[in-house]
Amino acid sequence: MGLKAGANPTVVFKTITDTVNGISNEILASQRTLTADFTASYLLTKNFRIGPYYMYIRNFEANTTINTNLLALRASFSNIRLSKQFFMRFNSQVYYLKMDVYDGYYLNATLTLVNRKFPLSVSTLINKAIKTEIPVGEDFLWNVSLIYTFNKNYIEK
Repeated sequence: MGLKAGANPTVVFKTITDTVNGISNEILASQRTLTADFTASYLLTKNFRIGPYYMYIRNFEANTTINTNLLALRASFSNIRLSKQFFMRFNSQVYYLKMDVYDGYYLNATLTLVNRKFPLSVSTLINKAIKTEIPVGEDFLWNVSLIYTFNKNYIEK
């Protein structure tokens, strides 16, 4: 079993339009947050891991979501052999997200295809709302990523 805890302060910058005396200017605004997260991981087999995850985000700016809570159950399948040279990883989680007064339940999954002798891999991620009150765009999101992995030969110790 593995336990991890973390905390980090974050500053996010975005450009906004500010109007003073009828004159509009674009300015760079910041949002300050503090994030804490906790996870436990249980190795059930050599390539299968499961565990809970909790994250809390506190935003310090007015007119934003002040408190965000995320509670998830995660599962991870690693090193799924497809051939001598190819393997894949599959990670999924079902999670509860509460943002101030709004909340919802979601499902998330990531599938990664890796070639053992090549530094590029391909990954896809999906996120599906199960039941939500959170007023955000789409209830189904997905993407495809191309990942470059640095070989350990590039790191001098």
